[in-house]
Amino acid sequence: MEPRGEKSGEANGVRVTPQLLKARSGEFALESILLLKLQGLGLVDLGCLGECLGLEWLDLSGNALTQLGPLASLRQLAVLNVSNNRLTGLEPLAACENLQSLNAAGNLLAGPGQLQCLAALPGLERLRLRDPSAQLSNPLCTSPSYWASVRELLPGLKVIDGERVSGRGSDFYQLCRDLDSSLRPSSSSGPRAVEAQPWVEPGYWESWPTRSSSILEEACRQFQDTLQECHDLDRQARDSLAQAEQALSPARATSFVF
Repeated sequence: MEPRGEKSGEANGVRVTPQLLKARSGEFALESILLLKLQGLGLVDLGCLGECLGLEWLDLSGNALTQLGPLASLRQLAVLNVSNNRLTGLEPLAACENLQSLNAAGNLLAGPGQLQCLAALPGLERLRLRDPSAQLSNPLCTSPSYWASVRELLPGLKVIDGERVSGRGSDFYQLCRDLDSSLRPSSSSGPRAVEAQPWVEPGYWESWPTRSSSILEEACRQFQDTLQECHDLDRQARDSLAQAEQALSPARATSFVF
């Protein structure tokens, strides 16, 4: 999803002011602010944000920004989120020499050339230009060569769009991408992949015809015979016990005539 056509608060033209920064950070001096969350305020102008010289972590997501000029003075900035804005360029970030992580998904970056300014950042390791979970992207992400272009332009990146491209775990992501590419229909005139052939004979998965029940009937008959034998043995045992009890009981009184 591309950036929305209308941002909340855009009609008011919200601008960053010292009062806003102090209220959001709780700091009295702008130079003392290290972490700042300004997401979803409808910002269209960064105003005095460049005076926060000690800023290391900044969230500007969900606003209506079209340029990042004031950020050029933030040399300590390490983590920046400018997702879901209206940016068409990132040039001011070339001066943010300590930048390590950048989220610019959901803007209007049209081609790899607009990322050239990031090539001078030695510490940049994480870059996000699209976020499927939030339905955010950039026009340049629709190009088939998008991934390869970004990697070639910024070889120092370790993570692109949340997927590791170098270091531990990168092989797994590369395998997934290779599999995904191989499953896509090819538009080239080259040789087509060999069509997969079934590995079982036709009709293998069809229901088998009903078999004769003679085996089952014979098993039931044998079971009934065995059960009857058990009943007979039980009756015989009870008769034997009764006879034994009678034999062991005291003899009845017998009258003899002399």
